Formats: sequence, C-alpha cells, structure tokens
Amino acid sequence: MTNPSHDVVAIGNAIVDVLSQAEDQFIVDEGMTKGSMQLVFSTQDADALYAKMGPGREVSGGSAANTVAGIAALGGKCGFIGQVADDELGQIFAHDIRSVGIDFTTEARPGEPTTARCLIFVTPDGQRTMNTFLGASQYLPEKALDADMIAGGAILYLEGYLWDPEEPRAAMRRAIEIARKAGRRVAFTLSDVFCIERHGDDFRKLLSDGLIDILFANENELLALCQTDDFEDAVAKASKQVPLLVATRSEKGAIAIKDGERAEVAAEPIDKVVDTTGAGDLFAAGFLHGQAQGHSVQDSLRMGAICAAEIISHYGARPEVDMKALMAKKLG
Repeated sequence: MTNPSHDVVAIGNAIVDVLSQAEDQFIVDEGMTKGSMQLVFSTQDADALYAKMGPGREVSGGSAANTVAGIAALGGKCGFIGQVADDELGQIFAHDIRSVGIDFTTEARPGEPTTARCLIFVTPDGQRTMNTFLGASQYLPEKALDADMIAGGAILYLEGYLWDPEEPRAAMRRAIEIARKAGRRVAFTLSDVFCIERHGDDFRKLLSDGLIDILFANENELLALCQTDDFEDAVAKASKQVPLLVATRSEKGAIAIKDGERAEVAAEPIDKVVDTTGAGDLFAAGFLHGQAQGHSVQDSLRMGAICAAEIISHYGARPEVDMKALMAKKLG
C-alpha cells in the first residue's frame, strides 16, 4: 500500500447554505419542526421560502464538505467529490471549497436542476432549522468519481444524507470498493434519523458486511440504527459491528469504542451557543484529523470536541479562527 496522497477524501452533498436569523414563531407559522432538517422538493418551493428569509449570508456547505473544510483548516490534505450544477451557486461552491485548499475535481452538471441549497433559520437559542433543496447534488454519477484520489486517501468519508438518491448511492458503493481494494479505511456518518428511517437496513448491512471502519452517530441516530431506547444498549450493539464507533451526545460530550475499549470526552465549555449548524460535521473533522495524523482515540475525541465548540460559538458551519493555533493552545 502506497503512502496516502490525502488524509481524508469525502463524498457528500455539494450545497450552498443560506443562513438567516428567525424568531420561534416564524418556525411555527411555516410548519417547521424546530431544530430539524426537512427536504424541499422543488425549485419553486425553495424560491418561495427563500423570499421569506430575512437578511442572510451564503456560504458553501453540505455535511461532508463542512467536515473536510474543518480538516483543511487544521492543516490536513483533503479531497471532496460532490455534484454541482453549471450555475452561479455551483461556481460559489467550487470557489469556496478550493479556496481553503481542498481538491475538488467533479465537473459541473449542465441544465436543471440547480445547485443544491440549504435554507437555515437560526432561532435566538442557537438552534438551526434546515430546509434543504438537494437539486443537482442528487445526480452524482459513478463516472464522476475520482478513483485515484479515493484510492490515495487514508480515510474515505461518506455522508448518509447522500444515500437517499439511487445514483449517488451506487457511486458511494463503488467508492467503498475502490478504497477497500487500496487498503484504506472507510468512515460513514449516519447524518440524520430520517436517513435511518429510510435506509436503516442498508446501513446495518454495511456494518454487518464489514465495509465500515469508523461509524459516526449522534445519540438519537444510534438509538434509531440499533432499534432501542437505551443508549448503552445501542452502544453495545453497534460497537460489536464496527472497529471504531464514535457517538456524540451534545452537551454530554462524546464517546468512542475501539476494539472493545471505551474512551470519553466532555463537551468543551463555551460562553454562549450561537448556532449549532455544523457541530457534528466539525466534531468529525477534529476526530478524523486526529486519526489521520496517528493520534489516539482519546486525543481524537478531544480534537473533535474542540472543533465542535468553535463552530457553535458563531453563525455558520465553517471555522472562523486559526484552527491550528486553537488546537495547539487547547492541547498544550
């Protein structure tokens, strides 16, 4: 096995996030479930909701893209594979992700639908309610995969959100084959409970077939995957099927189980939670960077907690401080 050319290569939705502040009553009036993510199924509906947003800002997003952006900010070498359309938002996404040093080689898709966007309403308590129009990101074909980059990545990181459409699901299955043939590790994030409701059997089979080396889940996702109401029961079940299980628990911190050994970390203290958008994505960034650099599971958990704390202290899902300096300061 050759030395890796990249620390992490991620495959996920290529989305431009649009963030705006909103009052709780607006969330109620629009029929949204506060703190959740729901899909918007047409360009027209996405445009109508966008028109109701207050002043906001646009930044390239998407769960796995946020993760590799975090790793790049920590000094890691990353690649990203995701589908955009040949439109203005697609150009914004490509520029943003390349500007932070991430290799992005996926060609833009001509015609409709437009590049994916996520309309995020942030309430005064920092909770984010997301409305996602997946657009072009649902049409990532197998032929768009950069096989050399995948084979050269120490870790392949896959986003559960992208498992829903058939075309990118097939592409990710092929990417797993490429990575495993090259002797690389495969990491998978469950992304959301609704993904498990739709594809839980698929996810459980990936684990039972031994295709996943690192599994990321938050507490609710893990409970749904293991079909139990008891967190410790879920941990026991999942950890038997994956070499490294990582479970985040918001203010309760996070745990990891590697080959039966348990490590835990407390949540990093912060003055105020401003926006929880991207907390899980950046936790994964810190953890994966630690693993790619050869750190212990315990240290990787701490790195994940540090990254998550930074991201929830401001609006948006991309770091706003010198992450390498922050990590050096926190880890001593």
